[in-house]
Amino acid sequence: MNIKIRLTILNFLEFAIWGAYLTSMSRYLITAGLGDHISYFYSVQGFVSLFMPALMGIVADRWIQAQKTLSICQFVAGIAMCAAAFYGHSAGENASFTTLFSLYTISVAFFMPTIALTNSVAYAALEGAGLDTVKAFPPIRVFGTIGFIISMLCVDWGGLQDKPWQFAVSGILSIIMAIYALTMPACPTNKGEKKGLVEALGLRAFTLFKQRKMAVFFIFSMLLGSALQITNGYANPFIASFGADEAFANTFGVQHANTLISLSQMSETLCILLIPFFLKRFGIKIVMLMSMIAWVFRFGFFAVGDPGFPGVILLILSMIVYGIAFDFFNISGSLFVDQETDLNIRSSAQGLFMMMTNGLGASVGMLLAGRVVNHYTHGEVVGGNFYTLGDWSTCWWIFSGYALVVAILFAILFRYKHERK
Repeated sequence: MNIKIRLTILNFLEFAIWGAYLTSMSRYLITAGLGDHISYFYSVQGFVSLFMPALMGIVADRWIQAQKTLSICQFVAGIAMCAAAFYGHSAGENASFTTLFSLYTISVAFFMPTIALTNSVAYAALEGAGLDTVKAFPPIRVFGTIGFIISMLCVDWGGLQDKPWQFAVSGILSIIMAIYALTMPACPTNKGEKKGLVEALGLRAFTLFKQRKMAVFFIFSMLLGSALQITNGYANPFIASFGADEAFANTFGVQHANTLISLSQMSETLCILLIPFFLKRFGIKIVMLMSMIAWVFRFGFFAVGDPGFPGVILLILSMIVYGIAFDFFNISGSLFVDQETDLNIRSSAQGLFMMMTNGLGASVGMLLAGRVVNHYTHGEVVGGNFYTLGDWSTCWWIFSGYALVVAILFAILFRYKHERK
């Protein structure tokens, strides 16, 4: 089989595993009586990302070929996620936070490194086939997002949004990928070129904080990174909460929240194509500001929207601006780091960017967001169904206001003059 097709399947599976639960897990947690702990489940992804990808990267570099390390990680993640599904099913509405969270954390701790390992396997395979990775990889990676979307839709239309079996879907896909990864071309190990833990974690890049421009950039990357997981964690239960109101109970959004949310990922795939044009024309500061303002609207549209008509139009607009909010920040920020750092610390700088955004920023932001949501909402049974009810609008306005403050401060403090090419 053509190596591009094989890698396309690999990327499809990788992100389908994640899409099976990332946007709907919170809906199940409410049903299991763990609605107050949603922020812990989402923040742990960031905390394990601070060290597990680096540790597994060292293993793949020194001792076990990347495709085999990928297989091992996916197998452990899959078994733990399946165990979480079966425990959740047996526990019903009285699930123990300690037990479910422990199983979930084990799975996530071994899954998060697989994102980087999948990239490593793909790069090595493409180079081994004599292909240009810069040209060949992006079309392959797009199928990862497609896998994420299809997995979301399957969980939605399979009636699993509020059930623990979404974990089983993810776990089974992980085990399938663990087997499939072993069929990938062998990746070389670099036993003679050892990378220490400090370098692998990106700690050498902390010297960039001596430069005011880079220090401000990384600090604001962390502040904006705080917004990354909020809608993944709370959009589904927010939309589902309208089901307690007879006027909205039978609307498409309430019945199929995951399908509505999947518009965000569809927007993301399209906005990726806009980044080269906007970066060349406006530069990183304007592009980052676009992302920050998009987050203001992302949360603001949630604050005033609803699943009925015409309120659903505002929710759809929130999904559309997500592509700008997410891609213009994550991908443009990564490209900026690549352009502004020396070659000898470039990889470490990328590690630092990911650590500040998807690690520290996303984790702390999710924990704080959890406090806000728990303060303004509460769990309640209506018509035999579990809902998180309360003043959701205030929650979204708080998040929107936070993004606006970050945007204003960034515009004032980040000094960067773009030279249009």
